[in-house]
Amino acid sequence: MSENYDVVVIGGGPGGYAAAIKAAQLGLKTACIDKYINKNGKPALGGTCANVGCIPSKALLDSTWKYHEAKEDFAVHGISAEGVSMDVPAMIKRKDDIVEKQTGGVAMLFQANGVTYLQGTGKLVAGKKVEFTPHEGDMQVLEAGSVVLATGSEPIQIPVAPLHEDIVVDNSGALEFTEVPKRLGVIGAGIIGLELGSVWNRLGSEVVILEAVDTFLPMVDKQVGKELLKSLKKQGMDIRLSTRVTGSEVKDGEVIVSFSDDEGDKNITVDKLIVAVGRRPYTEDLFTVDSGVNLDERGFIFVNQSCQTDVPGVYAIGDIVRGPALAHKATEEGVMVAEIIAGHHTQLNYDCIPSVVYTHPEVAWVGMNEEQAKAEGDDYKTGMFAFMANGRAVAANETTGFVKVVADSKTDRILGVHIVGPQASEITMQAVIAMEFGASVEDLQMMVFAHPGLSEVLHEAMLDVDGKAIHSAKRRKKRR
Repeated sequence: MSENYDVVVIGGGPGGYAAAIKAAQLGLKTACIDKYINKNGKPALGGTCANVGCIPSKALLDSTWKYHEAKEDFAVHGISAEGVSMDVPAMIKRKDDIVEKQTGGVAMLFQANGVTYLQGTGKLVAGKKVEFTPHEGDMQVLEAGSVVLATGSEPIQIPVAPLHEDIVVDNSGALEFTEVPKRLGVIGAGIIGLELGSVWNRLGSEVVILEAVDTFLPMVDKQVGKELLKSLKKQGMDIRLSTRVTGSEVKDGEVIVSFSDDEGDKNITVDKLIVAVGRRPYTEDLFTVDSGVNLDERGFIFVNQSCQTDVPGVYAIGDIVRGPALAHKATEEGVMVAEIIAGHHTQLNYDCIPSVVYTHPEVAWVGMNEEQAKAEGDDYKTGMFAFMANGRAVAANETTGFVKVVADSKTDRILGVHIVGPQASEITMQAVIAMEFGASVEDLQMMVFAHPGLSEVLHEAMLDVDGKAIHSAKRRKKRR
């Protein structure tokens, strides 16, 4: 006998659990199927983000930055901190405790909102039915009014560097080192590679990052990327662009990594190797051919702007559909889809989704960068202001970086904001709000920002778009 639900969600990550909770809040009988088993052998909600992605990596980034500050930066404040050391197992335990709290919190939200949590795998079949196979037990068929596919993504593995025990690892393995590797190699200078490289670099690893492309963080504004690259190299990270890994060999507990660059074929020997070359949509065994769901040319599930697939009543969200692979993008798509299923009219503004690199300094951006504006032939203008000219940043000894604004020359509309510097992830949200409401540069120029505050850099960058920055030594033409 099959079970009937108004909504069945397959996947309990940020998009899936948000869709399930919102659907239940809107009065729909909802079930969420999730198959994830954590390292302790227990089912855990939250997907990659909560278990082996966003949350645990930020825990390690915060812990290691505090260690770095105590060891390297406290003296400037008059604080003497001698003999500072890091207990790596204690740091990992703290990370695990945070993960357990976050994933347990999702389970509590399911219970509080009446979402049925089904532990196992789900597959969409013809007729908008879902085959649910529990971890223990027989498969049963679920009847669903609507289905939401939200299975996320998985790390890309490459033949030249196959994973090997705890020596050659992906992003999840890099969160579990119990001691600091003396020599650490990272394949891929993307967001994941840079963040994980930063974690172990701060603890003393000699970090070498090998990146195949010749541009550092190509999706980032070129000036912002250049500033971050300079800062990370200053911190001791050896980042090599135009470097293609051709092979790897685990020998005597070490990894010999072969690669080629502009000078020819080379190799390095490291104690640990992290493979972080990107992620791909996880759609394996998610639906049958006759389900009616189709993939696009890149392997993503084809959806429209409302995340509806080619099958009425079947939606797909998050990393398995077009757009950036971001937890917050998946969450908002989940909420949007649940509201659409419940009969509400809603949409998501994909032009105002922020992105963040949680290195130090942080990098964050929203909207169009200067290279994109130039490529599209837009008549644009820019403004920029550095943190070194900001009183709060100077007081905090956090003066690296700047805020850059891209705006339409004719309409004065803000096209994009790009930040490298302290609390970039938080400051960017002010730009997101402004852009969501269609604010102009002049709108923000006329606003009063609290002093002293890091957000004043955003204000001055807006002023600089029209040559009006107050705390700038640049000579400007007189204005009438």
